[in-house]
Amino acid sequence: MAGISTKTVHEILQTMEYGASSTSTAVAQAWLEKHSRTLGLFIDGKFSCLVDRQTLNVTDSKAEMVCSIVCAKDEDVASAAAAAAGGLKTWSELSCYKRAKVLLRLASVLQKHSQCVSELCELSQSSTSPAALIRLAQYYASWAQLRETLMTEWTPKGVVAVVVSDECSVYSLLLKVLPALAMGNAVIVVPGKSTTLPALLLAQLFMEAGFPAGVLNVVTGSEASLGAKVAQNPHVNHLTYSGCKQTGEALAKAVAGWGVPMSLSLSFSSVCPFIIFESADIDSAVDGVIEIAFKKKRDLQWVLYVQESVWESVVAKLKLRIAGMKCVPLATEMDRNLIDAAVQEAQQQGATLIQSCAPPSTGGLYTPTVLCGLAPSCASVISPPPGPVLPLVSFRSSAEGVTLGNHSPHGQAASIWTEDLTLALESAKSLCVGSVWVNCHSVMDPALPLCGRRESGNCTDGGREGLYQFLRPSLSPSHPRCSCTSMNYADFGSVVSKFLIPEGFDPSSVPRFYSQLVGGQLRKADSGHSRSVLAPGGTVLAHCPDGGRKDVRNAVEAGIKVQPVWMKKSPATRTQSLYSLADSLEKRRRDMAVSIQSQTGISFEEADKEVELSISRLSDWAARCDKEQGGIPFLPQSGSALLTPEALGVVGVILPSSKPLLSLVSLLGAAVAMGNAVVMVPSEKYPLPALNFIQVLQASDIPGGLVSIITGSRDQLTQALANHSVIQSLWYWGSKEGCQFLQYSCVNPLKRLWLHCEEEESEGGRDWTSLNPSLQEELWRKAVVWKSVWIPTA
Repeated sequence: MAGISTKTVHEILQTMEYGASSTSTAVAQAWLEKHSRTLGLFIDGKFSCLVDRQTLNVTDSKAEMVCSIVCAKDEDVASAAAAAAGGLKTWSELSCYKRAKVLLRLASVLQKHSQCVSELCELSQSSTSPAALIRLAQYYASWAQLRETLMTEWTPKGVVAVVVSDECSVYSLLLKVLPALAMGNAVIVVPGKSTTLPALLLAQLFMEAGFPAGVLNVVTGSEASLGAKVAQNPHVNHLTYSGCKQTGEALAKAVAGWGVPMSLSLSFSSVCPFIIFESADIDSAVDGVIEIAFKKKRDLQWVLYVQESVWESVVAKLKLRIAGMKCVPLATEMDRNLIDAAVQEAQQQGATLIQSCAPPSTGGLYTPTVLCGLAPSCASVISPPPGPVLPLVSFRSSAEGVTLGNHSPHGQAASIWTEDLTLALESAKSLCVGSVWVNCHSVMDPALPLCGRRESGNCTDGGREGLYQFLRPSLSPSHPRCSCTSMNYADFGSVVSKFLIPEGFDPSSVPRFYSQLVGGQLRKADSGHSRSVLAPGGTVLAHCPDGGRKDVRNAVEAGIKVQPVWMKKSPATRTQSLYSLADSLEKRRRDMAVSIQSQTGISFEEADKEVELSISRLSDWAARCDKEQGGIPFLPQSGSALLTPEALGVVGVILPSSKPLLSLVSLLGAAVAMGNAVVMVPSEKYPLPALNFIQVLQASDIPGGLVSIITGSRDQLTQALANHSVIQSLWYWGSKEGCQFLQYSCVNPLKRLWLHCEEEESEGGRDWTSLNPSLQEELWRKAVVWKSVWIPTA
């Protein structure tokens, strides 16, 4: 018969040539023909194909045109935002039961149209299992049902902009969209090239499932610039992004200063360790390496670490498996130049190659390649090239293997292989990543959160923990929208403070010189580097040091040393230390009240009440040390999973002016209780309570160096904290310019930001005296990151 191969099975297995593709896309092609192969924007529940818009061609893997899409203009963005605001009103008025019912219908609609979804994803080179999307819809339908029951004190943020890069998968897109909808938000999607067609189809299916018009809108175009335009619209309340770091960094800088909170998932191309210990099942581990390292399309970059005692065995099995492998298609022609340069550099540094054959000199294919014997400092290990290239590094002890696994600047995931359960759990705990797969890899389920660490992201997706990026406490002030101001980011923090002591000032006229606490050591003020502490009437109460970058550096270095020890202490030990801090504050209650009164001008009774609340708040955090914990989520797949909260590391806190002592202990208690070290910058206006609190700290059981209190120019110290690569998170209360600077600067190195513009916050800012549970929960959730550990069973 025509078109049937005459080769025998033996001949096919010997050559391993690609056969003719049997994948049919008839259903997807019919859907595209129905829309005349020109897809418009999806706004307010319907397609709008405008004739005066620029179009982009969407191509398949053979570079053949599939269809054209419309590029949105500014007026289209405004229409989508207005439709989302209208849809939000309708959607939020529905009961949780009705929203859950719509999401369940969506799961049925996805099942009904699974063939079309699968084919369209294949045409878009973004293969995604429809079963995984159905599981997502079912999972978040249950959370939509339970929101008012389990999250009674939380409210939706409003209109959420979801932006994804060209490389992002449909699964990653819906992992942002569905939880936002389940919590009662409206969504504007800005898809990348590979998700544009599936996103438009899914928008149509959402309407078929019964979503109100305007709840989900899709605008297409250049994702970086278009995403910024969407986020800058005053109707948008939150921006979340998923994809590569370069696009995310450009987006964050473009949106800086517009008053939009951002959450970034920068998992694409994150460098992840694949660690094989000597106690591993070598055959299974090598199978896992082959599966993830030489796929046509990889979301993650892998580095293979092998213990020296099994090095020869692993290399031999890799040679055997790679010998019969075919060349792998490259994503782009440019990848070949990057691979050739990386391989040449590795060979110059002494690496040997494992290849089935010599790579083709031209074209879009490359031979699966293992670079053996690389040093951890090699460029191919720190930043592996794209394509089917796997760096291989050896290690001696288990501890060294974990250290090398933490060598990458990223922290998305790790795969560890050992049959020793104790070693597996200890290694999983020590790796600074969000997901750990034991004797498996790339296992995904919406019940398990994906939490990027370091350069891999500043938010959590999936699980209950991922819902909170789309919620805010009902009693917390809403983020005011504002417009970006023109500012020179390089000059931020260089303005001379009005609190600096003028030259020629007589220090004998001031009753007291205070010291700041840097890395557990007191640093006294001197006449050359001091600033005035003023009473409400302008009278000089005291002098304190004018801290700078060196103080920040010393404080962070001390925090790095003491924080791992503090984090490993048992929760009971941390509880007792915080109780001792509360007792120390109780003993100095009157002195603290006097300092608050003299600094702020309130009555002694009000000041004493603030001290009393501060003692109670420290006791609350002491009690919470061993209460906030993870669990064992129930999963539909075989195996067990562990979910644990972990400390961020070193946290920078720029304190608010309101309630200077109560706000300090509330933020300090949350950070320290969860195992963090903290560098605190008191309010320039009211530093005296924080300076007196240093004596309270020194008289307690809190380890020296865990808490540093640095006085000085708020902007200058903010700039120093933002530029320090070790600081993992910044909690900021300050000016609009400070918020804009941090949003612009803290994408490289990436930090978790919690920003508050004191000048513009509605309703007078945060109520520090409130005992509302959601406000306390928000604090401890800001102080932790989540780690999921997947342990399969036979």
